[in-house]
Amino acid sequence: MERVLVIGATGYLGKYVVKELKSKGYWVRALSRRQVDLGADEIFIGEATNPESIKDIAKDIDVVISCLGITKQKDGMTYMAVDYQANVNVLIEADKSEVSKFIYVSGLGTDVLGHVKMVQAKIKFENYLKEFGIPYAILYPNGFFSDMKQYLALAQKGKGYIFGDGENKINPIHGADVAKACVESIDNNELEVIIGGPEVFTHNEIMTLAFITLGKKPKIINTPKWLVRLIIVVMKLFTSEKTYGELEFVTNVTTIDMVAPKYGTNRLEDFFKKEGK
Repeated sequence: MERVLVIGATGYLGKYVVKELKSKGYWVRALSRRQVDLGADEIFIGEATNPESIKDIAKDIDVVISCLGITKQKDGMTYMAVDYQANVNVLIEADKSEVSKFIYVSGLGTDVLGHVKMVQAKIKFENYLKEFGIPYAILYPNGFFSDMKQYLALAQKGKGYIFGDGENKINPIHGADVAKACVESIDNNELEVIIGGPEVFTHNEIMTLAFITLGKKPKIINTPKWLVRLIIVVMKLFTSEKTYGELEFVTNVTTIDMVAPKYGTNRLEDFFKKEGK
């Protein structure tokens, strides 16, 4: 039985990865800052940003799956400190223990969003991993269903604000489906796995679906792309990346087409119905 270490196990995706691994019979060690019930066989207490606290974390481990990354900065952590350096810290430990594979979950669009602060840290780690010499796989999932909850929140308030004209397309994916792809990557030889959900929507369609799910009449307000980007330019001049980082990322991914090869079975409408109760 292979032994798998999951990094970022307490996050949205990480929890699904642990669950999927256990359902397939793997022994699982999960990293957490504190003792918590994740359904794993073992909890390793430590912080990936602190290399001393994760010493020997990969001992007796065969495969590492890292779902580690941040969207909203907190605790004073930067994108580079978490998405890059923390993953490097884990990779070094994995190498010491001679694990057979390191699987990293990045995100769709790193090939076209290199100018975005949040994405730069992911790209830097991807390049580091590729050159490190350890067998690897990198997953590039589209936006998660959990990210789409913002549409529900706006619909609940009665007004759906969308950056741009809302006609750019995306096929968001459920965390459970991404977790399945992660586990499949343990045994397949693909170095890069690009996946999105089974349904393609425009952002206007997602917002409309959110209103309909809540039983409300759609009211969508589109913000001109040029105006939003001008605001970000100004924010970069006068605020930290903690302030503008998430907004910069969201405005960029919602104003270009983000469509990946279809994968999985979970439908956004079903997710909205469950979350909208």
